[in-house]
Order: sequence, then structure tokens, then C-alpha cells
Amino acid sequence: MSLGGTEVTVKGPKGELSLVHHPAMGIEIDDDPSQLRVTRPDDSRANRSLHGLTRSLINNMVTGVVTPYEKQLEIHGVGYQAILDGNILNLSVGFANMVKLSLPSGVQCELTSPTLVKVSGCDKQAVGQFAADIRAVRPPEPYKGKGIRYRDEYVRRKQGKAFASAGA
Repeated sequence: MSLGGTEVTVKGPKGELSLVHHPAMGIEIDDDPSQLRVTRPDDSRANRSLHGLTRSLINNMVTGVVTPYEKQLEIHGVGYQAILDGNILNLSVGFANMVKLSLPSGVQCELTSPTLVKVSGCDKQAVGQFAADIRAVRPPEPYKGKGIRYRDEYVRRKQGKAFASAGA
């Protein structure tokens, strides 16, 4: 960990991340060099919220460079699949053309099967945003359940249209 003005840099076995924090927040290294202390100038509402945000962002950075964050997405639908072509993720999800998404820097993508996409990386925000971008291509629909969803996501199913009998 290193400090430079309003920038904090964290290096670990899985990568390196840096954060430019709010200038009102003070960050100092404790007696133990593996600990940081975030301080605020006063107890105003804005400074209390910035204090918690800064502490949480630094904690996520430290956690990410040690153990990468991971999101898993499932693709449901007949003929729906994902293909990884170098740095491009191709999604075939019922449109006339394949949807091509380029992987952002610091984010890795792995396909364990054509219908299971694993997104991982040390930056929690980048991993979550790319997973959300993949899901936004074809969100799960409630009638047949087709689409792209997170692995642990529950899709509430709706009943289809009821047809009246011919004799009534």
C-alpha cells in the first residue's frame, strides 16, 4: 500500500488498484504497516458518509487484489449461447446478429460451458458492471424464463394468457 496526496495504491498477488479519494478524508498508515486509518475532519453528515464510503472502497480494493471477485451468469433459451473470441464475448441470444462485448481491462471472462459465463477480476466495480452489461443484453423474461440471469438469481414466473373455452 502506498499513499500519495489523495491517491491510494494497493498491490497484491492478483493485481494493482488505485483510488483517488475525496480530499476531505485523511488516510494514514498505522503503526502496523498492513493497516490504514481513514479519518474525517468533523462529524457532519456529508463527512460521515464519505468516511464510510472511502473505508469501504479501500477494503474492497485490498480484498480484490488478494482474492478476485467473481460473478457467474447463466444463459437460458433454446440456441442461446456465448462464445469467447480472444478479448471479445459474442452472445447469440435470439437477435438477428451476435452481440459483441469487448472485455474491459482488468476483467477476465471464462466459459465453463456455452451457457455459463464466469466474470472475474480484482476490481469489484468493473466486474459487477461488466456482468450487468452482459445481463442487460437479454434480461430474463417472466413468461418462459429465457434470457441471461445471474447464477443465484430467482426469476419469478408469470402465468400465460388463459384461453376461454369455445362453448362459453
